[in-house]
Amino acid sequence: MSLPQPLMFTVGMIDQITKPIAKISKGLNGLTNDYQAGTMKMASGVAGIAASGYALQNALMPAIEMDRALGEVKSLGVRESALKQLTDTSYDFALKYGKSSTEFVKSSYDIQSAIAGLNDADLSAFTLSSNVLAAATKSDAGTITNYMGTMYGIFKNQANAMGKGEWVQQLTGMTATAVQAFKTTGTEMSSAFTSIGAEATSAGIGMNEQMAILGTLQATMSGSEAGTKYKSFLAGVGKAQDALNLSFTDSQGAMLPMVDILNQIKGKYGETIDVAEGDELKKAFGSAEAVGTIKLLMSDIDGLGKSINDLGDVTGMQQAEKMAMDMTDQSERLSQSWYVIRAAWGSVILPVFNDFVGMIADMGTGLVGFTNEFPTLTKYIGYGAVALLGLVAAGGLFTLIMGAGKMAMVAWGVGAMAWAGINAALTSGLSALRAVMFAVNLVMYANPIGLIVAGITLAIAAIGALVYYWDDLKATMSEWGWIKAIGGIFSSVWGGIKSIFNDTMDWIIDKLNLIPGVDIEITPEISPIDKTVPENVKTPAPLMQYEQQAVPNNVVPFAQPAVPENVKTPAPLTPYEQTAPNNVVPFAQPALPENVKTPAPLMPYEQTAPNNVVPFAQPAVPENVKTPAPLMPYEQQATPNNVVPFVQPIVPENVKSEQSEKQNTNSIPSIAAIEPIKSRAEKGGITQKISNANQQKSTHIASVTINPAKGDTNYMNFVEMHS
Repeated sequence: MSLPQPLMFTVGMIDQITKPIAKISKGLNGLTNDYQAGTMKMASGVAGIAASGYALQNALMPAIEMDRALGEVKSLGVRESALKQLTDTSYDFALKYGKSSTEFVKSSYDIQSAIAGLNDADLSAFTLSSNVLAAATKSDAGTITNYMGTMYGIFKNQANAMGKGEWVQQLTGMTATAVQAFKTTGTEMSSAFTSIGAEATSAGIGMNEQMAILGTLQATMSGSEAGTKYKSFLAGVGKAQDALNLSFTDSQGAMLPMVDILNQIKGKYGETIDVAEGDELKKAFGSAEAVGTIKLLMSDIDGLGKSINDLGDVTGMQQAEKMAMDMTDQSERLSQSWYVIRAAWGSVILPVFNDFVGMIADMGTGLVGFTNEFPTLTKYIGYGAVALLGLVAAGGLFTLIMGAGKMAMVAWGVGAMAWAGINAALTSGLSALRAVMFAVNLVMYANPIGLIVAGITLAIAAIGALVYYWDDLKATMSEWGWIKAIGGIFSSVWGGIKSIFNDTMDWIIDKLNLIPGVDIEITPEISPIDKTVPENVKTPAPLMQYEQQAVPNNVVPFAQPAVPENVKTPAPLTPYEQTAPNNVVPFAQPALPENVKTPAPLMPYEQTAPNNVVPFAQPAVPENVKTPAPLMPYEQQATPNNVVPFVQPIVPENVKSEQSEKQNTNSIPSIAAIEPIKSRAEKGGITQKISNANQQKSTHIASVTINPAKGDTNYMNFVEMHS
């Protein structure tokens, strides 16, 4: 079966449109994939080259750094053999103490600059001693190498006599021992000797004595201040011996040891020096700093002597090595071990690497010469390079856009999933919340406090309902005999209680009135009202249920006048005769003579009185005229608000109304009685049937009741007919 022609046309159109679009999309995707593949290959190649170069450089970096440091030392004229020995010493130092071998080599630059003429072994020994002392005294290599240079300048003669290598090891050991014995560091000791300079050495004082004095003084001051005080003492000791009549030099003119000088001063002034003695010493030495030095050192002359002897016994740097080893971190040793291995391995292939890198650097020099020789060609080559980079950038931008689109779609999907998850979580959360609230409600109701609150709420609701329906409830309960009996019992009990209370209060008030000045009035007792009816008065019969009409609000019900027994009441009015317009005073019938008959009553449509018209006044009826019979329940209409009901006049006995005559002649009312209704009924309905029945005398209609529409007040409520 072939498809409909319009459908075939639509399918063909879609096919013709989607085919080119699919080809274009496939081409774009292929272009994108090819570009991405090419870019990835290029990136992989470049990354491989860069990674290999970075890895090679990282592997050779320790050797490169060591080569740089050795190049700095080599610039001072150090031989290759000294550099080789220095390199090996730096490796041993790094492996033993976990410190940097590169920093070790760099520190030798300062030593070589401060101490000229060091041989290969001396340069390595000075550098090793300086770095070990820096590690032992918590100082840096730069500070200690400066200290070594300063001490070599002060004790140069001693160092040359002993040998520079041995002397520097002794200096390292003495300094480490002093740092351990006194409150000082390598940095503070360097500052002290920098301040004092060569003053003590010129006076023939040994290095151990100087170091002991400066270390003792640093217990209460800094290294530089200690050096300044000691220098002031040395400057005034020559003239002080003459002023104090003491001898502070030997037979050769060399200054005596500090312990001997202090003992002479102590022998002259005793253990302590008072103010006057201090002033005398100040005058003798020429400065307060010198007096301060004497006072500090005199407090422990024996300790000073012991320190001088201990420092003099030091011959090597064993103490410094021990202190440095105690502060060595083993993890730093492991790290420096790996560094030393790479440096040692890299130093073997570093010459080849340096030659290759130098050749590439030389190519740069050739390219610069090419650009200077061929400027036009260089310009076009530059344009081509820029164009190539532009194409690469455009392709990258295209790939970026395609990737951004895909990422946007993925993000949209993720957002939709997240939103669905949030909705599900909220739904489950609300369900859980409802369960929790239900459980909380159960707990609250199970709690006595919750039950009490619920009971109070129910009690309030019951009281409100009782107040609202009190009248109905009271009317209903008044018909129950047992309620009346219970009410009587409670009334009797309450009366007894009230009587007892009143008697008690009267007795108390009577007793209080006996007190002079007290006069309390007693509330007179009000006797209840006698509601009994005298025997000669007859009570009216109670109204039937259908005779009891509701009295409108704020309206005084109509009081029926008493009718003498010998007066007959007239026939009741028909419903359409009882209608009185609102706010209109009813028509009062004038008194008629006995021999005059009253006219027939007006029909409902004849009784309408214009607004604001005073109705006709009803005349007084003689006593011998009987009142009409009372209206039946269905003939009693509710009196409109604020309207005085119509009073039926009293008709004499010998006067008969036209209506009575019509009732006597024919007991069946005329069909004209329902003419007002008939005019509003459809032809052929019940009105037509009643009319036909009225014409056919043989037909008997017992009764017909017609009710108008709700709110219809222009017609009678119902009509009752008898055939």
